[in-house]
Amino acid sequence: MGFAYSHRRSRALLKALLWLLALSLPAIGYAQSAAPVFPNPGKVSMSREDQRSLGMQAASEVYKTMPVMADSSPETKYIRQLGQKLVATVPPQYSWPFEFHVIAQKDINAFALPGGPMFVNIGTIVAAENEAQLAGVMAHEMSHVIMQHSAKQAGKAQTTGLLAGIAGAVLGGAAGDVAGGMVSQLGQMGIQMTAQGMMLKYSRGDESQADAVGAIIMYKAGYNPQAMADFFKLLETEGGPSQPQWLSDHPNPGNRQLAIQKEIQNWPTENYIADSPAFDKIREEAKGVKSYTAQEIADGAKSGQWASFNQKNGATFTPTGATRKSAASATSSSSGGPPDASPGTSTDAPINPSPNPSPSASAVALQSVMPSSRMLKADLGPVKIQYPDNWQVKMPEQRGEFVTIAPAAGVTANGVGYGLLLNGVAPRGGGMSIDDVTSQLVQQIKQNNGLQVLSNAEPITVNGVQGRSTLLESTSPFLSATGQQQKENDWLVTLPQRDGSVIFMIFLAPQTDFSRLEPTYRAMLRSMQFK
Repeated sequence: MGFAYSHRRSRALLKALLWLLALSLPAIGYAQSAAPVFPNPGKVSMSREDQRSLGMQAASEVYKTMPVMADSSPETKYIRQLGQKLVATVPPQYSWPFEFHVIAQKDINAFALPGGPMFVNIGTIVAAENEAQLAGVMAHEMSHVIMQHSAKQAGKAQTTGLLAGIAGAVLGGAAGDVAGGMVSQLGQMGIQMTAQGMMLKYSRGDESQADAVGAIIMYKAGYNPQAMADFFKLLETEGGPSQPQWLSDHPNPGNRQLAIQKEIQNWPTENYIADSPAFDKIREEAKGVKSYTAQEIADGAKSGQWASFNQKNGATFTPTGATRKSAASATSSSSGGPPDASPGTSTDAPINPSPNPSPSASAVALQSVMPSSRMLKADLGPVKIQYPDNWQVKMPEQRGEFVTIAPAAGVTANGVGYGLLLNGVAPRGGGMSIDDVTSQLVQQIKQNNGLQVLSNAEPITVNGVQGRSTLLESTSPFLSATGQQQKENDWLVTLPQRDGSVIFMIFLAPQTDFSRLEPTYRAMLRSMQFK
């Protein structure tokens, strides 16, 4: 009787202990197996729009200086599919409009530019032993963009504003050329433009954070994050005396493998992707792709070989949401140099490539170009201006081109049909009045573009600066709703600066729509601040 009682009591006690243990296990398991969470990148002094703009400019330079594989190539299609798979794991508030491209270079390298453009060398595809390793390199590079490392680096370096270098564009030859300005801006972001493309310099802290965030991307995409460290180790052991460019640009933050192991050890166990027939097929095909060494690419860049090479092969840079030809290119000066407003000299500042663009673009829906009421501020160096938050700022790519502020739908390969073009002239020798400069500009624009003057120059005051306002007429690059060519208003505003230069702006829209955009144009003018 006593034995039976003790036995039953023991069993009851055992059940109670097991029940308590069972209750405690989920809590313990949750604490030790919490799913990874993307960190907040934090605040940076550079806006997302400015990061995107500079990244686009840098990407366009890659297409001029490196052999980029066509969008239709199997390698590019594969990299884009893999890239989008990785992008899908990133929370929208931290993500960017990533774009993926492949460079026909033998060397192992990959880099992502501010705002999302990413380039992967064909040599990286060949070197990776499996898809997870390739995904690791790409996830690492994406993490630099997500955490905005370049913008943070720029924030440490800038003192007068990152875009102050654009003064070379706005002030013509008075402050240097546009290319120099862009090089300066990118240099502040830790990006160097070389004959082989873009080279980014990151700190060891940046590298460590990119490893950690890249591991999260891989994990959420179904890949073992350890594969990222495995690939970096492969580069170190097989690189020999000549280290791959990727390693020279990305300082090792320490024992990557150990750090990643520590990072992922408490994450819930997953069934990671093992084999990828698609990767195996592309890797074999990549081995047969005609690719080039860094020296061959450098030599080709000096001779301008790659720009025509890419164009011939159908490798053209088209940023997400943009037209194939940039607005700035469509409005660049024919001489390639800065306009000059001295008497007897030409101020080649075309608004559209020709007075009658052919073929004209189809009619655009008014709602797609109408400005929102919410305004953002753009710091262009010598001038600050507010603009609608659903419009885009396009910086010049080379000397003499315009700053463009326009809706994406208002820009066509033939020119800008809605928005603002901004540039500047620096009269030689000085001594020219604002009336003289305005008259010279109007005459040259008329000669080069066939514009007509609708109203003579009239006084206008912008934030205390006495300028001139002139209304011109030209042919819009967009057809009307009935499919006919239509006229547009081109409102020219010229504003003298203390250093003797003159900033000039052209607000554009078809005549049928101009009155609807004019209140926004006048608000943009009122917002202007000069340095």
